[in-house]
Amino acid sequence: MKTICRIFAAVVACFCLSSCGYNTMTEKEEAVNKAWSNVENQYQRRSDLIPNLVNTVKGYARHEQSTLTAVLEARSKATQITVNAEELTPEKLKEYQAAQGQVTSALGKLLAITEAYPDLKANENFKELQAQLEGTENRISVERRNFNEVVGDYNTYIRKFPQNLMAGIFGFEKRAYFEAEAGSEKAPKVEF
Repeated sequence: MKTICRIFAAVVACFCLSSCGYNTMTEKEEAVNKAWSNVENQYQRRSDLIPNLVNTVKGYARHEQSTLTAVLEARSKATQITVNAEELTPEKLKEYQAAQGQVTSALGKLLAITEAYPDLKANENFKELQAQLEGTENRISVERRNFNEVVGDYNTYIRKFPQNLMAGIFGFEKRAYFEAEAGSEKAPKVEF
């Protein structure tokens, strides 16, 4: 009888420990999903600002049509690429980052042409949109950093023993990080 009680107690203890670990993995996975949603939210905010910025610049810089078109095309491509939080593979994340990088590059060109238009730089609508865009870029940076921190916490947790055993059984997989774009380690050259 004592042996049966011990076996039963061991099974109950294992069940309790595994359910606690499973619950923690679930909580951490949801934190990753939430952090990803925050990243997407900030990219969407930037995407929503772009048409207003382009329309404001259009009035001043009509002959810069190729730059304006490039910005809108980059925005369009970036909004077509979506990555579900459960599908955060390194490949999909790189594709998403590449599309967002094209938007960043196109916006940089757009903002650079404003130097040639003093009236545009003085325009209140443009100043406001530029400030909002700058704030959004900062938010994107913060959310990407937060995402990487949450992913790191999740990945570390599911790789530790004994959680790694349960993670494999229940299908919890390592998530990809945001990585710096190629060449971003070099400071950009600024010329006047």
